[in-house]
Amino acid sequence: MSEELIRFTNVKKRFGPKIIYRDLDLSIRRGEIFTVLGGSGVGKSVMLKMLIGLLRVDSGSINFDGKEVTTMQEAELSLVRRRICMLFQSGALFDSLSVGENVRYGLDEHFQYSMTAVEKSERVAWALGLVGLPGIESMSPADLSGGMRKRVGLARAIAVQPEVILYDEPTTGLDPINTARVNHMIMGLQEKLNFTSIVVTHDMGSAFTVSDRMAMVHSGRIIAQGTKEEFRAIEDKRVRDFIQGRAPVQEDVLTLLNA
Repeated sequence: MSEELIRFTNVKKRFGPKIIYRDLDLSIRRGEIFTVLGGSGVGKSVMLKMLIGLLRVDSGSINFDGKEVTTMQEAELSLVRRRICMLFQSGALFDSLSVGENVRYGLDEHFQYSMTAVEKSERVAWALGLVGLPGIESMSPADLSGGMRKRVGLARAIAVQPEVILYDEPTTGLDPINTARVNHMIMGLQEKLNFTSIVVTHDMGSAFTVSDRMAMVHSGRIIAQGTKEEFRAIEDKRVRDFIQGRAPVQEDVLTLLNA
C-alpha cells in the first residue's frame, strides 16, 4: 500500500451562513488517482483551494507530506504550490499571452533564476508534446477550442513537474470525444510521470474510467470512499442515486444551517 501524502482531518469551512464542510476527513495516497465526487455546489473545488492555501479553513488540519498547510505563511505556501499544481475548470489561460507564454508562466514564477530561457522553451515544448499539442507555442488562446484550452492548461501544470496535480472538473463542457481524450491523458500522464492526481467531478463515466480510489461529498462530509469496485457495491441510497443518475444529490440547506 502506498504511503499517505495528503490528509484532511476534521476540516470545517463556511461562507457566512452557508456550511461547506462541517467535518471533512480524507486521506490520499502517494501516486494514486483519487477522485472526489459530488453534486454541484457541495464544495469539491473548495477542497482543492484549501489544500493549496487559496482558501483558509475555519478549523481542522490539512497535512501535505508531513507538513501542516493551515498554519503556513505565503512564502511556505508558494513552495507547496510549486509541488501541487491545479488545472482550473476553464483552463484559466491568459488571453493576452500566447500559448507558449501561458505554459511558461509557472516556470517564470517558480524558476526565475534557476532555468535559462532556452531551458524554459524546451520545457514548454516538452509539456505541449505530452498533451498532444506540439508546435503551437505561437498560437493565441482565442484560436483554441475548449478541449485544446484545457490541454494547454494541463501543459502549464505539468511544465513545472509537480508532485501533485489537482483537476477541477476536467471534462466539464467537453464533447464525448474530447472527454475521452482528457481521461486518456490523465491516465497516461499518471503512468509516465508518476505523480499523484486528485480529480473533482460529477461525471461518473470519467470517475469510473480514471480512478484508483473515489470518495463522495454530501452534506459537508465524506459519506463514502473506496476503490471503483467497492463504490459499485455501496448500498447507501444517496450514493446509488448519484452513480445511476436517478436524482441529483443536493445538500439539505435547512439541516446544515440547523446543525
